[in-house]
Amino acid sequence: MKNDIYVHFHPDERPFVDRASEWVDRAAFAHELKLTDFLDPRQADIVVSLANRNPDVQIRLDGGYPEAERRRAILAPDYRVLDDEPAHIALIEVTGGTQGHLELDHGDYLGALLGLGIKRDRIGDLHVHEDGCHVLVAGEIADYINIHLRQVHRVHVLTDILPLERLRPAVSAMEEMNLSVASLRLDGIASDVHRISRTKIVDPIRAGRCRVNWKVEEDPSAPLKEGDVVSMQGLGRFKVLGVEGVTKKGRIRVKIGKII
Repeated sequence: MKNDIYVHFHPDERPFVDRASEWVDRAAFAHELKLTDFLDPRQADIVVSLANRNPDVQIRLDGGYPEAERRRAILAPDYRVLDDEPAHIALIEVTGGTQGHLELDHGDYLGALLGLGIKRDRIGDLHVHEDGCHVLVAGEIADYINIHLRQVHRVHVLTDILPLERLRPAVSAMEEMNLSVASLRLDGIASDVHRISRTKIVDPIRAGRCRVNWKVEEDPSAPLKEGDVVSMQGLGRFKVLGVEGVTKKGRIRVKIGKII
């Protein structure tokens, strides 16, 4: 049975598949409610797909706001009502205190949180603004962060716990690019986006350092489609915004959004 499930997932995902399968089984057979830590979109897809295989289990995802990328899952027997079940998500506001304007980025804030000994899966989305950052975290560690987070990249900061209704979502800056490509192959588009030769872009893909829609993709020839999100370790992330037809010379016009 487990091998039948494994065939649908990348080998690197098997440890997580095992954990998620246990959550589903315990909800179905032990009648337990499980609140997970924050899941990335690929992990959320895995949990949902496994839960949907069992008619005795239901699932709800919650990231603190409707458009959340990282979300916690609540799994329970099918007779439980999940609408009012709390996801225990807290909002931490980080500001520069008396130092005024901050020039800190997503990595600075995330690094400071991880530096407190907090695991990545306890942290949801981060929204960076000119005057600070709004961080969604597991409610169980909100007080700990509020007490101990006092420095971000050598800048002294202040923190406060706010109601979720006061979240200020940040829209990621995106540089639009119009490409003309021979095909929709991953390596071809990625090399154009990152301005790296195709031969050099192939190595990190085959080494497992590329994800398409948060799933590891090791095939350089894998075709991309509109809506796909591609992240390359060390190079950043881009999204295929549209496939806009074919030129007179038979090349494909593609609109890309490179996340800055």
